[in-house]
Amino acid sequence: MTDRELLDLFHSGAREQAFTVLIETYQQKVYYHVRRMLQSHEDANDVMQNTFVKVWKSLENFRADSQLFTWVYRIATNEAITFLNYRNKKATISFDGTDSDDDDNNYSPSNHIKGDSHQIDPDDLLARLQLAIDSLPDKQKLVFNLRYYDEMPYEQMSEVLGTSEGALKASYHHAAQKIEKFLLGGD
Repeated sequence: MTDRELLDLFHSGAREQAFTVLIETYQQKVYYHVRRMLQSHEDANDVMQNTFVKVWKSLENFRADSQLFTWVYRIATNEAITFLNYRNKKATISFDGTDSDDDDNNYSPSNHIKGDSHQIDPDDLLARLQLAIDSLPDKQKLVFNLRYYDEMPYEQMSEVLGTSEGALKASYHHAAQKIEKFLLGGD
């Protein structure tokens, strides 16, 4: 179903049916986009639900200046950034220095090589890649994930993030350099 058909269905009074189609169409993409930003399944689900609540409340006023997908992605991105800012603010307020919610982030992959010196453990490499991505500033992490995992063109990223294509290209370039340095041992 095209954006126009979905919006026509929504405005014709079949709001719930249109919204169900919208969720079925974008839920998986939104979830994985948000999950890469937040790392936690529970947090990603919460942010995804908040995203679709905002989409539901605002769909009637959607002007179709951009694609529906771009608009939904932008809402999801903003919700994830808001969540990250809240979590970071909450973490800086904590005085005891412990964070029991982030046990998964304490994983440190071994840097061993299986067998001979030419075989690299792919699980170890993926874990190190994720650690490298997690070490990026939030904006660079977001741009890297959109470009690398979602293969989103810079033009569409510019619409989603409200940033110039040049700034996005520079951000991606810096992120890729930091990841490369991290993976080559320059933690």
